[in-house]
Amino acid sequence: MDQLLTPLSAEDIARFGETPAIRFAQNLQLVQERIAAAALRSGRNWQDVRLLPVTKTVPAHILRYAFAAGITDFSENKLQEARDKRAKLEDLAINWSIIGHLQTNKVKYLTRFATEFHALDSIRLAEELNRRLESENKDLDVFVQVNTSGEISKYGLHPDDLLPFIERLPDYPRLKPRGLMTLALFSSDLDKVRPCFRLLRNLRDRAAQHHSGITKLSMGMSGDFEAAIEEGADIVRVGQAIFGPRPTADAFYWPGLTDTTQP
Repeated sequence: MDQLLTPLSAEDIARFGETPAIRFAQNLQLVQERIAAAALRSGRNWQDVRLLPVTKTVPAHILRYAFAAGITDFSENKLQEARDKRAKLEDLAINWSIIGHLQTNKVKYLTRFATEFHALDSIRLAEELNRRLESENKDLDVFVQVNTSGEISKYGLHPDDLLPFIERLPDYPRLKPRGLMTLALFSSDLDKVRPCFRLLRNLRDRAAQHHSGITKLSMGMSGDFEAAIEEGADIVRVGQAIFGPRPTADAFYWPGLTDTTQP
């Protein structure tokens, strides 16, 4: 065993098994096979769909096993959780993405290590990110978050506000828009979920006419990523299908949420 891999506690084994690296690698393979099948059904190349593992609630010492399994892209909802893990994993070549809501007073922490931000949803945040990035002589890939479900528990721009927002992004040259992101309706009924994905795809097509960088769709989680791919997702954010069930309630990450579906 790698000397940097911490011995597992009884709690770790109960949650992740006795050989986490093997379990994660097997789960990763299964997810990739499901991605390929969904892409095939929709006449797409599976290589055009990027898997972004969601590592929230997975302890840093367990993430070393994930890295050993070949996972190098980690994404987190909460910036503080990402910061803490990154500090413990600085020796590993990890790409960190932040996919959750960000307060402007936390921008200085994000720009120090994140390579990607999936939740841009206000001009104030764009201004602060750009200001900080300029001072650090950095650029940042960003996705504009849109609330396609209309749920008040979720962040994101109202669909009607997207195009005016997109038209202002050139004012913030350190931000490199790559596409749109959404959290679909939290439901096991995919017939209710798909309209969220279709709306985001249509919004992307319109936004691309105003900003050439808006090309990608970040949508779909463990419970619905196959439907998201069928509706055009370029990036799927998957956690539990790789790392197993979480002990933390959904509402900890999505205030106001009562459903039990998680990414």
